[in-house]
Amino acid sequence: MGKEDFAFNNPLGALGLDKGSGVEAKRMGLVMARAGLGKTAILVQIALDAIACGNKVLHVSIGETVEKTRTWYDDIITLVAGKGAKMDEKILKNRMIMTFKESSFSQAILEERLNDLVQQGIYKPECLIIDGYDFAANGRKALSELKEFMLKHGLKMLWFSAVSHRGDDRVSEAGIPAPCHEMDDLFETALLIQPDEKAINLKILKCESCTVDAGTSMALDPSTMLVQKG
Repeated sequence: MGKEDFAFNNPLGALGLDKGSGVEAKRMGLVMARAGLGKTAILVQIALDAIACGNKVLHVSIGETVEKTRTWYDDIITLVAGKGAKMDEKILKNRMIMTFKESSFSQAILEERLNDLVQQGIYKPECLIIDGYDFAANGRKALSELKEFMLKHGLKMLWFSAVSHRGDDRVSEAGIPAPCHEMDDLFETALLIQPDEKAINLKILKCESCTVDAGTSMALDPSTMLVQKG
């Protein structure tokens, strides 16, 4: 499965962000939702689009196993390209999965492990996904340090997932829910997965480079979490 086979209505393409996979892009993005609503599926779609464009992606999964994270990729590929489809080995080598226990993740440890990979010539990512980051336990300073980490290592984009909670109504002016409401200026792009009685929607809370306006919602296929074509 190569780039030509990966033509689907993914979030980056639907938002007009797929062109930002080039060298000029320096973007920090956020996908928010309540627990279990598909944040990882959206992040995997973003990662696969970047991989298919020739970028090396490091997917950091906090609190999950390598096997479970790999399964997310396999499932999305199957949904996009059909049963039995696999990523071409030349493209697959552009993805690396790194896992952490929830209690052991920090920017310092991530940098140490990444430096080991780079210095040994094993892997040098251009894009970073951090799935499962605990925004409630880590404040603005820690997130600012991760943004500096992105710039220091020349990463084109850094995407996070964050869990919002039904009973917490704190929200920023841009509409970004707690626990990220006081850090919204650090993100160029923020997306919110919102279920209603009939559908699951992906709402653009903030996007400095999108071809669609903030406040726009796009319907997601609830069985695949792919953006539905209009």
